[in-house]
Amino acid sequence: MAGLAGLKDATAVVGIGQTAFAKQLPESEKTLACRAVLAALDDAGIAPSEVDALASYTMEETDEVELAKSIGAGDLTFFSKVGYGGGGSCATVAHLATAIATGQATVGVAWRSRKRGSGPRPWKNTTVQLPTPAQWTRPFGLLRPADEIAMLTRRYMHEYGATRDHLFNVALACRNRANQNPAAIMYERPLTREMYMTSRWISEPLCLFDNCLETDGALACVIVSKERARDCRRRPVYVHSAGQGLPAQHHGMVNYWNDDPLTGPAWTAARHLWKHADFAPGDVDVAQIYDAFTALIPLSLEGYGFCGRGEGGAFTEGGALEIGGRLPVNTSGGGLSEAYVHGFNLINEGVKQLRGTSTAQVPDAATCLVTAGEGVPTSALLLRS
Repeated sequence: MAGLAGLKDATAVVGIGQTAFAKQLPESEKTLACRAVLAALDDAGIAPSEVDALASYTMEETDEVELAKSIGAGDLTFFSKVGYGGGGSCATVAHLATAIATGQATVGVAWRSRKRGSGPRPWKNTTVQLPTPAQWTRPFGLLRPADEIAMLTRRYMHEYGATRDHLFNVALACRNRANQNPAAIMYERPLTREMYMTSRWISEPLCLFDNCLETDGALACVIVSKERARDCRRRPVYVHSAGQGLPAQHHGMVNYWNDDPLTGPAWTAARHLWKHADFAPGDVDVAQIYDAFTALIPLSLEGYGFCGRGEGGAFTEGGALEIGGRLPVNTSGGGLSEAYVHGFNLINEGVKQLRGTSTAQVPDAATCLVTAGEGVPTSALLLRS
């Protein structure tokens, strides 16, 4: 990502918006996208006609032309889409921050709208199931992301002694925060160890509660220059550092060709992220870590430098991921218990924490790590107040 010295704190997130989350919403993905974007612009106090940059995911089905027309945007001078599903979440913000910092645009909007709850499961489309990499996985039973991550999880347990109790610690921390968040799908639905340990397998060793939700919903955020941010309606949250990561010889989800399949794309993104930051992992007050599956959190804790190799499971012990713990995570409930919209709710929750408006506020939070999907080419942000 070019010009990172000039990217540091040069832009800020000044508006966030979201729709309701549910298993099934009646509105179309386009309608949900427009509502989230307009809510984010209203939050920032910026007119839709001032928007001149857009960024989203390659999997986003509402294209820039339709969104721009529908919200009444002005002339667009920058637009991009990032691949690899949830791996692209933080990169949408990073692309806009870079465009604005280099003068390509002035008001950027990133968004994701998805009807994953009521829509079809991606792996059911058998006509696109066998690109070349998948020929090494699908015929052998790794049909779904859950199957692929289950294999990595089993390897992690074997190599380092991680247990299902460690995975439960992750699920419980996310559920506890969702229980504080009225917008979360799992609000007022507590999770117990007995419920976790007796739930059905989805792909062993991953049980029902190790898997993210299936959700309809949309979210968006607005990025402007630090100078413009001072005049916006809300307290600015600065984009301090950003990174993307696609390791050499990567094979999505399973990392077959890497010397160590447990050092995923997070490790590559993290080296870039911290190289351009003024603070270190020990200075992070709160983290929003991509949690399509519980196992991704211990793997990410290691990749982003919060603990050593093989220590991610043990890191979760003693309430470390709870409010007041070593590193509070996913304070809205995350993909496991708030909503799964390819990780965009983690970005918005990071902003809420640094504004001081989260439903599970970390006292005096001033720095936040947000990560995108581990296991696929990924991205990450460091935010600061």
